[in-house]
Amino acid sequence: MHSVAAHALDEIAGATGLDGLEAVRALYLGRGDGLLTIFRKQLGAVVDPQARRQLGQTVNELCERTAKALEERRAALEAAVRTRQLEIEALDLTRPAPRLCRGSLHPVTKILREVRRIFAQLGYSAASGPEIEYDRYNFTLVNMPPGHPSRETQATFFIDEWRVLRTQTSPVQIRSMIQHGAPQRIIAPGKTFRRDYDATHFPMFHQIEGLCIDEGVSLGDLKGTLEYFARSLFGPDRGIRFRPHHFEFTEPSLEVDISCMVCGGDGCKTCKHSGWLEVLGAGMVHPIVLRNGGIDPEIYSGFAFGVGAERLAQLLYVIEDGRLVYENDVRYLRQG
Repeated sequence: MHSVAAHALDEIAGATGLDGLEAVRALYLGRGDGLLTIFRKQLGAVVDPQARRQLGQTVNELCERTAKALEERRAALEAAVRTRQLEIEALDLTRPAPRLCRGSLHPVTKILREVRRIFAQLGYSAASGPEIEYDRYNFTLVNMPPGHPSRETQATFFIDEWRVLRTQTSPVQIRSMIQHGAPQRIIAPGKTFRRDYDATHFPMFHQIEGLCIDEGVSLGDLKGTLEYFARSLFGPDRGIRFRPHHFEFTEPSLEVDISCMVCGGDGCKTCKHSGWLEVLGAGMVHPIVLRNGGIDPEIYSGFAFGVGAERLAQLLYVIEDGRLVYENDVRYLRQG
């Protein structure tokens, strides 16, 4: 019996965790089959009352000593756990603070802000409109009648028979003409949607369209505005050229190219060895569109242009695959 108690005290002292200590308690003082508990159950077999009393006193002393040792060891282990936790959670107020990780603006956000700033200097205000647009505003009023290829389901997201996810921000221009008339100068930045996805096209992208309407507005005004914009965004030494094109919204129409950001115009893979990169489309607002907007083309004329913010980001930051813009790769975004 004394040797069992001695083993119990040794195992209690050697317990390194609360779970191990609980196992020792169950082994020696367990209610049913604890090694010391069994001695108490055996007292009834002792016939001599005096011997039974002395033996019972000894058993109780050994059990009490073991229980006391268990409590003391438990208190010591719990104190050690608290100490370790405090050490982990301790704050060293003299230690230098960790480096603050600052976020950065998304490339498209930067472009949108910069374009707004540039055109604000020219007196343009920003206008907005609904992203779910009526067919009438998205197509018909901007000179895209029924049967036009842009109306096909492979190019446009249709909501129902009358509504679409807008494919351009031109509806904002029409709404602004109807609401404010002439003269006016606006840019219409916003999300647009088309069924397209590759290295340079996206199902959702940001388009920035501009509109200037006044008496005597000419193609020369458009050229001067776009030259100012391109050189403000890409640098004063950037080469610029204008090419004739066709858009339903404008007549005459043109496209604007800038000298390649990679090779400087010498020719490379990025510019397909032409030395030029397409930036935007523009032209004089078609008289039909002016009439649809409630403006008399005999009195007023105007120009319009449109450019994709993602396209500008690709050119300005030399991004070969535009899909990187929306893949949320932190390594890419941190470069901003």
